[in-house]
Amino acid sequence: MRAAIVTGEYHLAGETFINRHIQHLFGGAAAVICGRYHGENPYDVAYFNRRGRSAPFLDTLAQPFVMGLNRMKYGTGRLPFGRAKAELRAFLLEHRIEVILAEFGTQALAMAPLAEEMGIPCFTYFRGTDASKALNQSNVPGAYRKMFPRLAGVFAVSQFLLDNLAAHGVRHDNAHVIPSGVNVRLFQPGEKRPRSCLAVGRMVEKKAPLVTLRAFLTSTQDMADAHLDFIGDGPLLDPAKALVAEAGAVGKVSFHGAQPHEVVREKLATTEFFLQHSITAKNGNTEGLPTAIQEAMACGCLTVSTRHAGIPEAIDEGRTGWLVEEHDEAGFGDAIRNAMQAEGRDAMAREARAVSEARFDNQALLEKLERVIRNTIAD
Repeated sequence: MRAAIVTGEYHLAGETFINRHIQHLFGGAAAVICGRYHGENPYDVAYFNRRGRSAPFLDTLAQPFVMGLNRMKYGTGRLPFGRAKAELRAFLLEHRIEVILAEFGTQALAMAPLAEEMGIPCFTYFRGTDASKALNQSNVPGAYRKMFPRLAGVFAVSQFLLDNLAAHGVRHDNAHVIPSGVNVRLFQPGEKRPRSCLAVGRMVEKKAPLVTLRAFLTSTQDMADAHLDFIGDGPLLDPAKALVAEAGAVGKVSFHGAQPHEVVREKLATTEFFLQHSITAKNGNTEGLPTAIQEAMACGCLTVSTRHAGIPEAIDEGRTGWLVEEHDEAGFGDAIRNAMQAEGRDAMAREARAVSEARFDNQALLEKLERVIRNTIAD
């Protein structure tokens, strides 16, 4: 089956879930439709870059009028029109596209009407921001409600996101929870360093890295061998470094900045505890189901996290990790300390690995995705 993958940017090394679809869905995507092309095409696929295309004078002149009509009809003005629409249609025909998968709900808004016109089944994924923060934009819930009847099916990485959409009146009869998953053949446990902790992700409000740091330092102040590694950069990196320096704890925390996926995998293999204090940001942005937690479980790490978004769908409290409420810094510190002092940690680590193999094997999840798409189209 010849598929077109719709994504915001191509190619981004960190978007492993999208890259896996491009490389492997139905034996490899026939084409990629992107909003921005970064000059790399490692999967040697045809691609259509929507941005930076020249528009004829008449299209430029008509743009405000057409965008206004589209907002009334579709709830969004982001749809291609004129020459851009004709070129995108020709691209889909040239590459004999049989199915379209938009990797984020907001990107499906631009594709669903054209897909419907051309009789091409269109599916979309929801991964986090597109089913949380985006819903706070006044036009998005209505645009989604108008788009959903045009979609053949909907996927989300967690039930939390589908429930969040439903709370805004956005529902689809053919909706499925399929996490992004992890390559359990690559992510495997190694020899663990006792009391080693790792946090991975952008240093942004949603990840609450300062809460993680303060809780770790408080809960382990009498544990000389406890150590926390941070992988990731972002606007809260410098405040995090300043916090550690002010606490005189430079030897207990290491900041590594952004690192390749291979480095993350190597760190996870030898780390005993994975820390992630995810919260709902002030703008409503949430996680979906963090890939980093799925990777940590595959590596036999015990997770200390929050009851946030889809995280409780992955972590079985008391069996594979510990969860606290968002913003509960004291409780998070207590959970870290309890984790480090818990008996039966080896058995819990094996259980985390087993759960990862059973629920988050990305090969099995890819096969499920393909099966749903094939069965939907066959009906």
